[in-house]
Amino acid sequence: MNIPKNLKYSHEHEWVRAEADGTAYVGITDYAQSQLGDIVFVDVNSVEETLAKGATFGAIEAVKTVSDLFMPVGGQVLELNDELNSSPDLVNKDPYGEGWMIKVKIGDAAELDDLLDADAYAKICDTQ
Repeated sequence: MNIPKNLKYSHEHEWVRAEADGTAYVGITDYAQSQLGDIVFVDVNSVEETLAKGATFGAIEAVKTVSDLFMPVGGQVLELNDELNSSPDLVNKDPYGEGWMIKVKIGDAAELDDLLDADAYAKICDTQ
């Protein structure tokens, strides 16, 4: 299982890559995509909305299930990864790269401190 050290993680299996300009990229982890199976659709209808940490920003559909996607930090959803419209399987192939889901303007950077580092996230995955 791939858990990059340069990212932060939520208990709901989303990852965050914060940028120096106060924005961040968000997606689901390698563990999450492996548990879901083949991703067939990513539904994000929250672009331009400002959402609180923990709010639902969309849903992800796999062959056998649909799961909500949760904001790991509060902020304004700036952009959806349009590539996922035609190739939702990018989430399976490259969850930390081309399979990113949204770009957000972080509302409160201190919320990043509440997220898990790679080692803490790995322990959560080992217990599930």
